Parts: sequence; C-alpha cells; structure tokens
Amino acid sequence: MRDVHFQRVTLIGIGLIGSSIARDMRAKGLAGEIVVSTRSAETLRRAEELHLGDRYTTDPRDAARGADLVIVSVPVGASGAVAEAIAPSLKAGAILTDVGSTKKSVIEQMAPHVPEGVHFIAGHPIAGTESSGPDAGFEGLFKDRWCILTPQNDTDPDALDKLTRFWQALGSMVDQMDPAHHDKVLAIVSHLPHIIAYNIVGTADDLETVTEGEVIKYSASGFRDFTRLAASDPTMWRDVCLHNKDAILEMLARFSEDLAYLQRAIRWGEGDKLFDLFSRTRAIRRSIIEAGQDVDAPDFGRHKIERKD
Repeated sequence: MRDVHFQRVTLIGIGLIGSSIARDMRAKGLAGEIVVSTRSAETLRRAEELHLGDRYTTDPRDAARGADLVIVSVPVGASGAVAEAIAPSLKAGAILTDVGSTKKSVIEQMAPHVPEGVHFIAGHPIAGTESSGPDAGFEGLFKDRWCILTPQNDTDPDALDKLTRFWQALGSMVDQMDPAHHDKVLAIVSHLPHIIAYNIVGTADDLETVTEGEVIKYSASGFRDFTRLAASDPTMWRDVCLHNKDAILEMLARFSEDLAYLQRAIRWGEGDKLFDLFSRTRAIRRSIIEAGQDVDAPDFGRHKIERKD
C-alpha cells in the first residue's frame, strides 16, 4: 500500500472516534498538523490536555480553513449544520468525510453545502465502545475493523483512493456500499441491538416486583451484556433512530414477527422449534468469531486486569 499523508487534518468533534483517529494519526505520522474543533470549551481543553492536536478552536469554520482532510465526528443530526458552517473555509481539492452511523441522511444533509471542487465522501468506521468523550479514545480502535465508504456517482476516484488508504493506514478493512443499503445493514447489526438493549434495561427498571438491587446483584446472568450497549451516548442514538427511521422500523417489524414466533413456541412447549432456533443462532456466533470480529474466549473474552503500582 502506498504511503498516505495529509499536511493538515481537521477533526470536528473529538469524542471516542475523533480522539482515536487523532491518536492513530499521531502514532503513524499521517498528518503534518492536526486541528481539533468542538463546541464545548471544556471538552476542547481536555483534548488539549491529552495533546490530541496541534491547534484547538471552538469555531469549526476556522478549524476547516486550509485543511486537506476534514473529518466530521458529531451526532448525525448535526451533520448538516456543520457542513453549512465550514463550507466557506473548505479549499478546493480537500476531502470532506464523516464517521456517522447513518449514511443516506448524512449525505442529504451535507452534500448541498459542499463547494465545487471539494471531495465529499461519506464514511462509517464500524468500531467503538460504549464510552464517549476525548478520554475514551485509544490507539488501535480501528485495527481489523471495517470502515464502509459510501461514495456518490460523481466521486473523484483519486480522492476515494486516498481516503481508502487513510483508513487502511489506521488499520481498517475498507468496503464500499450504497448509502441506503448501508443503512439497512447497520439497522440490523447495530441499531436494532442497541434499541433492544435500551428497551430491556428500561423494562427491568420499570418492574415493580424486582428491586434495583436484585437487578444489579444478579446482572452477570445476561442483563450485564445488555447494559453495556445501553450505556452508549444517548444523543448519538437518539439521532440514529431519527435519521435511519425507515430501516429501523422495518427491522423492528421483522424482529417483532420473530419474537411472536418464539413466544408461541414457548407457550405451546414446542421444544424442537426452540432447539432449531438456538442452534441456528449459535452458528451465527461462531461465524462472527471466524470472521475475526470477536474472540473465542470464556466470558466473551473479559478478564480482570491487575493494577501494577
């Protein structure tokens, strides 16, 4: 793979994804200068304390000025406002991209504001944790994880190639996808699991016959794994639901139908149907491990880390 380097990279938003990109760029020498911008002065100060960039500003227009690569890492509902704000500062030949979990809506919001000569290529690195903020990022977040790019028909091939090589340099495997298809795929593999997790945790919280102490005390029996997803940033997931509404509603309808099938099987004691379903889904788990997207270790690979003073 040919070397990839940008003289100036601007990160608008410095949460988990943005701060991880900053750390990897610094470690791998992918940028001559890293400019960090975020709305919150407090978050910006923390980013500076962590030495995530070379220059810091709360003004996205100032941050984008003269940048060769601008990466927007904000809740998807704010994408259009950011694009409108930075448009006057984007120089010809610059690459503009994002990291949002929905693509059709982001493109519809951002594309109308992109000046002629600027290469807008929407993207989505499928990597992350339930944590947020600049402290949550770390080197290697994108290693062996997929990044999906959703270029439009008139995308410049050289710009697409350079952005692809950038993500590969961060350790990602890169794929291309139609925006609407991306949204449908992510609705089932990411958005629906998070929605279900939020709902189950909410159901447990509402149960009058189960105390909060019991929920926490016995959470290792499965509830714990739902709470990890349900701990994700509420602003981000509110926006995902609102901006991938059609695909999520379609997947929720299919899930409801399958849940009704499962409910009938349990009600009527149809053990064969239950066994077949559980066997089929267990095979899916094995396939995820074989694809290198998780580890085959006891307790989902969790382990206690002993602190060394």
